[in-house]
Amino acid sequence: MSTRFGLLVTNQQPIGRDQIAALDEQIQLVRAVRDSGWDSVFAAQHHLSESFAHIQPLPYLGRLAAEAGDMRIGVGIHLLALHNPVDVAENYASLDIVCRGRLIFGIGLGYRDVEYDAFAVPSEKKVQRFTENLRIVEELWEGKEVHADLPWCRLDGVRASLQPVQKPHPPVWMAANADRAVKRCARLADTWVINPHATFETIERQLTLFRSERERVGRGPVRELPLIREVFCARTGEAALERAQPHLAHKYEVYSDWGQDKVMPDKESFRMPYEELAQSRFVVGSPEDCIEQLLPWQKELGVNHFIFRTNWSGMPVDDALSSVALLSQEVIPALQSEQ
Repeated sequence: MSTRFGLLVTNQQPIGRDQIAALDEQIQLVRAVRDSGWDSVFAAQHHLSESFAHIQPLPYLGRLAAEAGDMRIGVGIHLLALHNPVDVAENYASLDIVCRGRLIFGIGLGYRDVEYDAFAVPSEKKVQRFTENLRIVEELWEGKEVHADLPWCRLDGVRASLQPVQKPHPPVWMAANADRAVKRCARLADTWVINPHATFETIERQLTLFRSERERVGRGPVRELPLIREVFCARTGEAALERAQPHLAHKYEVYSDWGQDKVMPDKESFRMPYEELAQSRFVVGSPEDCIEQLLPWQKELGVNHFIFRTNWSGMPVDDALSSVALLSQEVIPALQSEQ
């Protein structure tokens, strides 16, 4: 398949920000990538987001679907272990209908204790809840008779009357950081949506685990291998760094406060100077710089769906729009020509 390109919108905003104005800015970005022929738009989920105000992805994506044209609509990611699976199945079947069968259902465990505490989910039970909830959601989507006798969900041979447009169901993309989660993803999901936090070297090693585990359980190679990256493009590397660094550095300071780096493999840490943190993680520079840094993911690792986050909390939307324009005009055509 040809390489695809998506936008991860910024539904995290400074606390106290005018949220209607922030929504309008993200709609501008969605229209810009739609009109430039991009393929997808994604929004993430968090609860009780200290340091940011975070609009929830389900209503958000429903609104963005009205602007997205033929682009696919993805949640990246839904915190599946925290929510009732019947509610999840019906809500995201509804979203697949709203976006006319173009939903990508991205899921993950998450990592923040405050979220698990808020939903009264014991940490030691989260993997069981995650896998059981995924089973129930998929079976409901497929129209099967579903049984469950769980502390958080009891179903006695029910069938869902509302099903998604896509058959047997929307593609399930799973986020994973730790090695054991990557293996779980290989067994349970249609593909691994590669996180933006790990280095090239870490992902290269984990892709070997992922592919080996799929082969071990009798699943073939994935058709689509998506990668989320923090990307900012300006006419010069100096200009790109000046515009992106303050916002990216702040975002990863917050991630470190939240404990995101504690679930990373190989003892990676985000508590380091920006220059070190950016190495092999962030793609910030001129069009030529961005092409050079993105090509190895495509040519060496087989990534064929890039998802760019090019706007962060507090960044002026005009800066993000200028990055989108250069990505559309120079970076994406160059990557497409290398297929």
